[in-house]
Amino acid sequence: MVHSVLPGFGLSLGITLAYLGAIVVLPLVALAIRPWELGLNGVVHALAAPRVAAALRLSFGLSALAALLNAPLGVLLAWTLTRYEFPGRRILDALVDLPFALPTAVAGIALTAIYAPTGPLGSLAAKVGIKTAYSPLGIFIALVFIGLPFVVRSLQPVLQDLDKEVEEAATTLGANALQRAVRVILPALGPSLVSGVSLAFARAVGEYGSVVFIAGNLPGKTEIAPLLIVIKLEQYDYAGAAAVGLAMVAISFGSLVAINGLQLFLARRGKA
Repeated sequence: MVHSVLPGFGLSLGITLAYLGAIVVLPLVALAIRPWELGLNGVVHALAAPRVAAALRLSFGLSALAALLNAPLGVLLAWTLTRYEFPGRRILDALVDLPFALPTAVAGIALTAIYAPTGPLGSLAAKVGIKTAYSPLGIFIALVFIGLPFVVRSLQPVLQDLDKEVEEAATTLGANALQRAVRVILPALGPSLVSGVSLAFARAVGEYGSVVFIAGNLPGKTEIAPLLIVIKLEQYDYAGAAAVGLAMVAISFGSLVAINGLQLFLARRGKA
């Protein structure tokens, strides 16, 4: 009789599979089945509607842009918090987690109050002809706000473990600051940076509470896909809402596969 190295492995595996099946697999299967009540033509018609296409483009396009902007911002903030000592550093470090702690509705109300035309920052932008709240720019600001902590927290442990002697060795070999950053630091940060950006993107795609207040929710202009799903549910169009949800799952899954492939490539390149 062969004994397992891990005591209780069979029971643990069974509980894990049952949990994943009930919490992850079954809801996804239900989501995949429900839209086909409309038939193939009905699903295609539902997803090809101009309002749905505009909402999907807005959600995924702005989520990608926000995640890309969070990459350099996250590197800069993580580097500052890790490598420098200054008054208020711990307070700043704690503030990074604020988007995690705030309820999304509270974050949305706060951002709207700040960036509305009568708000302190919104009024300044309005003076130069820039509309922040109730526009795609307002959605973009909200998505940057909720995504930044993912990038910072993904990079900080790597920067803390990064051996400074490697940078010193590069300096003694004649590398300047830019060369050290590009050839020594960024390759070490690559996989973690891609991981943080992917998490920020995934969070932004499904974000609702912090966006719905500042968006303005104009169909075809500032209406995000999660809001459109809620609207369809309120109209008892369950199959149509599931069709939009299935499209979001498919696009998100394809994006995450591509991002994970890039992360694996960078990890292998770093070991080479």
